[in-house]
Amino acid sequence: MQSASNGCVQNGAPSCSNGATENGHGDGDSGITLNQTNQEIVRLIGQYLKNEGLIKTCESLMNESGCRLDHPAAAKFRQHVMDGDWCKADHDLQELRPLLGQTTNLLEMKFLLLEQKYLEYLEDGRVLDALHVLRNELTPLQHNTIRVHQLSSYMMCSSTEELHERTNWEGKVVFATFSNVTPSRLNELLNQALEFQTLRCSHHNTSQGVALHNSSLLVDHCCPKSSFPMYTVQILNDHCDEVWFCQFSPDGTKLATGSKDTNVIIWDVNPDSCTLSLRKVLEGHNYGAAYISWSPNSTHLIACGPEESPEVWLWNIDTENFLKVSQSPEDALTCCAWNKDGTKFVVGGIRGHFYQCDLEGNVLDSWEGVRVNGLWCRKDGKTVLASDTHHRIRGYIFEEVAEQQILQEDHPIMSFTVDKRDRLALLNVATQGVHLWDLKDKCLVRRYQGVTQGHFTIHSTFGGANQDFIASGSEDNQVYIWHVRNEQPIATLQGHTRTVNCVSWNPVYPHILVSVSDDCSIRVWGPKDKMPKPTVSSSNGESSNNGTWNDMVS
Repeated sequence: MQSASNGCVQNGAPSCSNGATENGHGDGDSGITLNQTNQEIVRLIGQYLKNEGLIKTCESLMNESGCRLDHPAAAKFRQHVMDGDWCKADHDLQELRPLLGQTTNLLEMKFLLLEQKYLEYLEDGRVLDALHVLRNELTPLQHNTIRVHQLSSYMMCSSTEELHERTNWEGKVVFATFSNVTPSRLNELLNQALEFQTLRCSHHNTSQGVALHNSSLLVDHCCPKSSFPMYTVQILNDHCDEVWFCQFSPDGTKLATGSKDTNVIIWDVNPDSCTLSLRKVLEGHNYGAAYISWSPNSTHLIACGPEESPEVWLWNIDTENFLKVSQSPEDALTCCAWNKDGTKFVVGGIRGHFYQCDLEGNVLDSWEGVRVNGLWCRKDGKTVLASDTHHRIRGYIFEEVAEQQILQEDHPIMSFTVDKRDRLALLNVATQGVHLWDLKDKCLVRRYQGVTQGHFTIHSTFGGANQDFIASGSEDNQVYIWHVRNEQPIATLQGHTRTVNCVSWNPVYPHILVSVSDDCSIRVWGPKDKMPKPTVSSSNGESSNNGTWNDMVS
């Protein structure tokens, strides 16, 4: 039967042969009595063997265990369908009623049976018999009327070939296996087990799916820690003062770092070696560069200063052309965010200046009286999330002059970011640490442990192949990494000697993580095999590697 579900006999107990009862408790040839769970395991194995063509092995297993793949009534029903004995098949359905569960299941089975009967009559050229089934048996069921209308159109088929082509039906040789063991059920269960193991793997950082064809069932899935970005691969000291911010470009090929030294440095990313190389230095940020935002196409970036800086710099990375965005010297513009289409951006600060601008730096809209210290543009292309001095995040729609409350904290929100699904927000909260909020349900999900967060502005990040991880700097000079579902850190990265202000996880190459610190350095973290090998000087025999392989990782 073409459309029948393989799970029709959904709740029926398996039957047994060789002296077993219909509930499956029998001795078979081995004298072994199986409980319900063991019967189901045997039947799953039997179904798998049968699907793999090991028919004799399957029969041997069923004989010895005293079980059958099918319920006897289901086997009888299948045989009557194969024989085209529709009266007996209909009688069998009534016998199967207690095993079908809900009444709708019996109605669906009845409909599928009559559909098979109707199509076989058409195939045999018995048009009047088919018409009788359509009018007097299928239609009175008042079930799936759209399908009934579709079936009626097949009466116009001029040949068996046309019937098969229009219905995508291969003929009466095709029938369903009416069993409460779904084909490939064992494969489904094993894949579910692998998926569950993946969810429990604390260092699973790959977009490659875990499935039976690429995994072993002999051991639990577990990604090695050595492949996780928790080892110092490179230390860069090109900034000559505190480094306040870092962010990878959306295409993953570039990194921008901002510093108190008034420079923004653009770095090229080598994903093979997990290293950075200097591309260009963007100079002249008089107040320093405390926040940076890349355009969605990775060609422009905005740089803001700290505290009450009036300057916002809009750079074209390829041409090094720039614009200064400012209404007056009294402006305070310390945070920014790009609209998701890249045609405009928003800037703001804690004095109440809040603007929406175009790529020429023109102010398109302004919002009065909103003291913001963090901004994010949502995927809908119109809503701007802003954290303010009242410890809350609100949504603003400039075009509609509308706003709404999103979340409220009890302490100042120092910074926040949103995941790529536009569902979760990650907040660094003064004296509290790192909090995870659900933006849709507007509820606090988790409070991550370990990090030291006072009143310094520290920026955290989502990361990993599927954004399953969270990383944050800390005032105790360390980088903390958590799995998004667990509040305890899975790694604490040591090496910086002063507060770690910002971390950024590469959005394209998830094996690369970068942190910046008040110690004026940039650290690149990668897998263990990317760590530089110690070299020995030929003159004095001392190793020279800038100390990068001696950094502790706990």
